Amino acid sequence: MLLALRGKAAVLVAALAVLCVQGCGSSQSEEEEGPAPAPSAAPYWGNRGYALPDSPFTREDTVVTATCGMGARYAGVSVQAWDPEGWELRETRNFFIPVDAAFTDYPDAKNVHSPLVDLCGVSSESPSPYAVDDLEYVTPRVRALFDLAYRRMAVVLRDADGEATHAGYVESGGNADDFVRLGDGQGDDEQNAVMAPDGRSVWFTYITPDGERRIGSRSTEGDHRLSDEGPAIGHDLPLTVTGKPPRAVQATMVHLAPDGRRLTATAPKIYGHVFRTRDSSGPLTAASGRSAVLLSGCVGIVGWVADERVLCRTQSGSFRLVDARTGRAGRNGVAVVREDDGRVAEGMVVSADGAKFIVSVHSPNDRSGQPLGLGDFRVMPTSGEGVAVPVSADSLTSDTVFLEWR
Repeated sequence: MLLALRGKAAVLVAALAVLCVQGCGSSQSEEEEGPAPAPSAAPYWGNRGYALPDSPFTREDTVVTATCGMGARYAGVSVQAWDPEGWELRETRNFFIPVDAAFTDYPDAKNVHSPLVDLCGVSSESPSPYAVDDLEYVTPRVRALFDLAYRRMAVVLRDADGEATHAGYVESGGNADDFVRLGDGQGDDEQNAVMAPDGRSVWFTYITPDGERRIGSRSTEGDHRLSDEGPAIGHDLPLTVTGKPPRAVQATMVHLAPDGRRLTATAPKIYGHVFRTRDSSGPLTAASGRSAVLLSGCVGIVGWVADERVLCRTQSGSFRLVDARTGRAGRNGVAVVREDDGRVAEGMVVSADGAKFIVSVHSPNDRSGQPLGLGDFRVMPTSGEGVAVPVSADSLTSDTVFLEWR
């Protein structure tokens, strides 16, 4: 059965973050600056084209969190919708994790790149499958596991031999046996499984029998046949899928601008932080970098405050608004902890109106803290004016990841 990992709470808790997309290989050069298309004519316009069912998870001014819970005989993810004023719980959705899902990497089994491992299986003995596990990196990765309405969660399933891996998904409210294995090839090597915005397909990176690195998708309906979506650079970088029709970008810290025209992202050896969205799927490329904007002093991207401004964590550990067009940082910084505090602050989500953001304060290189411990989460003003407000919900543990502030 499943491992009891790091003494995590048997209670399940919640999920959120911002989705984004950027592709490669458009017929238009990256360096060309054509006129901005009208929303109705744009081939890619964020997630505005999706009609979402009314629920506490889709209403305005809602904060969504995710927590992974472990017991002796089960594992699961709890996604919760919160009122950010009084931190009253509006609704909870539970996602049981199948026994053969990759939610932690362990000896004698193939290491799997999956945001679910980021959420559930990271410890001092089992680090993140990705190179960086700062919360500015983790939050968008974990958010991408879910559709826009938080009804389905993507998973990577391991075969009994511990080698072959397949994309799949689970429905909220089911039990440990309620999951769908989308791929079943004996030699499948599918990782980084994430949901499309509408929940109708799961996207992933895969390696062909010839060793070619690709991005693929499988429909959650019908025969689940593999659809090739474009080039990849292997499994080392996560995917984020957004737009209608959906497109994927393989990069880290992906956040879509409110107007859908640009996104933040980073990738090794690619210069810049702000890129134009594209109408095809793929990784960031050197061509993408030629027209990208570098955000001055930015080591962690928290999210967009407006169409032209991004909130960053700086090299000094404070937070600062940066102009997305010029890359220049504003004068007013937001210091969350004192220099002599001994702890660090990492950002997770920005409110939809751009006025506030949520940070986690913890010891350096230990974002989870003590097992079952309460997290030190604070709501901060992005302007630098005003005071921090503690997040007062007792059920939010040090392992909770804030995913979205609608």
